[in-house]
Amino acid sequence: MQIWIWIGFITLIVGLLLLDLGVFHRKSHAIGTHEAVVWTLIWIGVGVAFSGVIYVLYEHDWWGIGHAHHVDGFTGMIEYLTAYVVEKSLSLDNIFVMALIFEQFAVPREYQHRVLFWGILGALVLRGIMILGGLTLLEHFGWLIYVFGGLLIVAAVRLLRDHSVEVDPKHGRVMRFIRKVFPVTEKIEGQELFVRQNGKLFATPLFLALVAIESADVLFAVDSIPAVFGVTRDAFIVFSSNVFAILGLRALYFAMAAVLSGFGYAKISLVFVLLFVGLKMILHHWIVLPSWASLAIIVGILGIGIIASVIANRRRAAE
Repeated sequence: MQIWIWIGFITLIVGLLLLDLGVFHRKSHAIGTHEAVVWTLIWIGVGVAFSGVIYVLYEHDWWGIGHAHHVDGFTGMIEYLTAYVVEKSLSLDNIFVMALIFEQFAVPREYQHRVLFWGILGALVLRGIMILGGLTLLEHFGWLIYVFGGLLIVAAVRLLRDHSVEVDPKHGRVMRFIRKVFPVTEKIEGQELFVRQNGKLFATPLFLALVAIESADVLFAVDSIPAVFGVTRDAFIVFSSNVFAILGLRALYFAMAAVLSGFGYAKISLVFVLLFVGLKMILHHWIVLPSWASLAIIVGILGIGIIASVIANRRRAAE
């Protein structure tokens, strides 16, 4: 009977996406910082408010949603918020890559929102498949939790050793494959992903940028989804937290792409988030932390990174 909750949730998300693109952003325009900040706060508010829905669903065990993992309302709410914070913080790297991709393909600011809309819609589908596959594997092969934990520790070390994001979105294997399948126009054709010229279908640079963003998101999901598995294995909490974190990624990109490089310590704090979650997964048989404690530790790590970045920026400005 949980199917009705899933249908209702997916209907809600489709409705929000249609409202966003069909009403609020029907006309392509350059997203300013003020508008981006407002939408970032709106999406964060919606994502946090959904924790109340999680509480009601799991506290009253509607359609047996909390039965499989014995999750009550408070635990479900805290697990959702923790997974949401983890996913939101790890998505910061996506913003660097998005900015690089748009620069490489010379995508005008007025068309970037539409590319991100379709990119995030595709990301939701791909992440849904990856979450389902990951949870299925964990259910049948419980020892994989140690593998996922180890992968997170490796990801943390990699992030610590290399603070820059090096990608070549225009000349990767995926791009070469797309160019073999579709001829590509020399210039951007408005907001169109495909155009017909002389009766032949051509892909535009916007479509190549979209494919590059999707490919990058899959790579980032390899780190972020196992991190959420370290918080909870409840499928609905994992998926819903991922969805709401991703939905606000477009606005967050426009709000922070220009200033994110100034938050160097915030990025270092992501290393410790990955280490914490990875160790938590590996040591889960010996050390069991309450859900609220995990949330407090992760928020504390991120908060320290942000405060340290602000202090460092002020010192540099004063010199």
